[in-house]
Amino acid sequence: MSQPAIELFQVTKRFGQKVAVNAVSFSVQQGEVYGLIGPNGAGKTTTFSMMCGFLYPSDGTLKVMGVEPTAPGALKGKLGALPQDAILPPGWQVGTLLTYWARLSGLPQPEKEAREALDKVGLTEAWAVQTTALSHGMAKRTAMAQALMGQPPLVLLDEPTAGLDPRVAAQVRQIIRDMKGKQTVVVSSHNLQELEELCDAAAILDRGTLAQAGAMSELTGQQAEFRVQIARGEVLPPELTQLPGVKDAKMEAPGVLLVRFDGQNHKPEEVISRTVGHLLQTGVLILGVSRGRSLENRVLQIL
Repeated sequence: MSQPAIELFQVTKRFGQKVAVNAVSFSVQQGEVYGLIGPNGAGKTTTFSMMCGFLYPSDGTLKVMGVEPTAPGALKGKLGALPQDAILPPGWQVGTLLTYWARLSGLPQPEKEAREALDKVGLTEAWAVQTTALSHGMAKRTAMAQALMGQPPLVLLDEPTAGLDPRVAAQVRQIIRDMKGKQTVVVSSHNLQELEELCDAAAILDRGTLAQAGAMSELTGQQAEFRVQIARGEVLPPELTQLPGVKDAKMEAPGVLLVRFDGQNHKPEEVISRTVGHLLQTGVLILGVSRGRSLENRVLQIL
């Protein structure tokens, strides 16, 4: 098995007497999109900053691409980062600025890399535009272009779609999807629906501690439960529990049947098909079926 892209073991960060991150441990596998989840003050941005090497851990071990990120030049060419509040310096044209940053990163064809990164975020027309003339969304995408130059194996994005209009946000999400399997991406966001859609796995932070970490299917229960919306008809849960793979069945709310199943030994599609088939045979009419619970519901349950 390949070495994880990021490994945190009992990582703690203190600012004076304040403990911002407290003994957090999790790992990010190469090629996956990983989410950092939590309310304001949960420690997401501090954790993000330590991964980038912007901050030093007070205690614990942190390895990024096999090295300690605080070592000078350790992540040069290996990491691209979009901080949450990235501000572009005034007095520069976008293309000139990105080319300058590409040179600092040691990329062999700086202008080519800058143009390709701008094209990737849909801003080719902004090459000669002054940074101070950019809209909020354009400035955000320019900062993201900086993180993508040179196709670094690891990309860290802090709130990449915050403040963007729906069309541009959808474009940014597609960029992240396109990187999956080719580069490792860590996304910190308050948009839980977005993270559920994009991420293979995630860590949920709360007041500086790790509440839960794991695959997205585990966090949302996609391998353990599904819900059936009932239009009409009588549902008899004891009959459903006799079906292979079904562990428990109950009416969670009026018109909503919750079924928990053994996802280790039974394929979800087979259990769902058996259950729906039984319901239809007994005269129950169905509006829809959904696997697991939303990430938002899971996060609210944990925090």
